[in-house]
Amino acid sequence: MPSESSAASSRLPADRLGLLTKIARMYHEQGLRQPEIAERLNISQSRVSRFLKEAVNLGVVRTIVVPPPGVHPDLEDRVRDRYGLSDVVVADQLGDDDNAILRALGGAGAAYLETSLTGQDRIGISSWSSTLLATVDAMMPRTVRSAESVVQVIGGVGNPTVQVQATHLTDRLARITGASPRFVAAPGVVASAELRQALLQDEYIGQVAAAWSTLTVLLVGIGSLQPSPLLKDSGNVVSQGEMELLRTSGAVGDVCLRFFDAHGALVESSLNDRVLGISVDDLRQVPRKVGIAGGTRKHEAIRAAAEGGWVDVLITDVATAEYLVRAD
Repeated sequence: MPSESSAASSRLPADRLGLLTKIARMYHEQGLRQPEIAERLNISQSRVSRFLKEAVNLGVVRTIVVPPPGVHPDLEDRVRDRYGLSDVVVADQLGDDDNAILRALGGAGAAYLETSLTGQDRIGISSWSSTLLATVDAMMPRTVRSAESVVQVIGGVGNPTVQVQATHLTDRLARITGASPRFVAAPGVVASAELRQALLQDEYIGQVAAAWSTLTVLLVGIGSLQPSPLLKDSGNVVSQGEMELLRTSGAVGDVCLRFFDAHGALVESSLNDRVLGISVDDLRQVPRKVGIAGGTRKHEAIRAAAEGGWVDVLITDVATAEYLVRAD
C-alpha cells in the first residue's frame, strides 16, 4: 500500500516534481547553498526554500541520523523514558576497570556541563565524589562566564586532613566557570543535631545554607553503602555501626549523605539530623539535579536514585545503562 507521501507526490505535475527533485539533489547531494541554486535555476531563493520543505514533506528527502561508534542515543532514550528523567548521557569507556569508567564519566560530565551551563546558573556541588573530581578536572576554563555562583552543599567528608578536597572541588569549578565560590567551612557530619543547629547560626555558614534554596543546578555523585576506595582511604565519616543500621533499615545508597532505599524513598535515621548540608526538601526543589556515577558496585544505588527522583539528569557508563534498562 503506497504511503501518504508517495501518493501525494504522484499527484504533482511531472515538471514540478522534477524541479523539486533537482533542487533537493543540488542542496543535499551536491552541497550547493540556496542562493547558488536560485541563481543557477533563475528562481527566487524563497521559492528554493519552499521546494526544499516540500521535498521533505513528500518524502523525496528523508533525513536519517547514523550514530557514530561510541555514541548510544537509543540506550540513552530507553533509560530516560524508563525512569522519567529529563536527560541521560551514556559514556563509552575504553576498558571495564574502575579507572577507565572514571575517566569516561569525567569526560562525559565535563562535556555536558560545558555545553549546558548558562551565565546565570547557580550551581551546587557536593563535597566528595571521585566522579565529580574527575569531571571538574576534565573541564576547560571558559573565556566567558558560564555560571553566577558555585556553592558547596555539604561540609567536608572524611578525615580533616582530606576535607580540603571539598574546597578544591568548589574552588576549581568556580574558576573554570568564572563564578563566585561559596564554601562550607565545617565538617559534613557533626556529633549532634544541636551542634549542627549551632553551626548554622554562624553568620557565614548561615548565608551559604540560605543559598541552597536558590540553586538552579546541583551536581552530585551517587554513593553506595560500600564506600568507594577514595572515601574509604580518606576516613569514612559514617561509622561501620551506622552503616549496619542503615543497611538494616533498607538503605542502598545516598546523595549528599541522604540515604534512600531500593525504591528511592528516604531512610530515616539519626544521621539525617547531624548532616551539615542541603536538606532533602531543598535538594528535591533544585530544577536540574545532575548525577554522575557508574560502575557495578553502584548499580543498585543508581537505579534507586533515578527511581526516587534524586536526580533529573544521569551521566553513567554503558554497562550501568544496560542494567538500568533490564532491571525489574
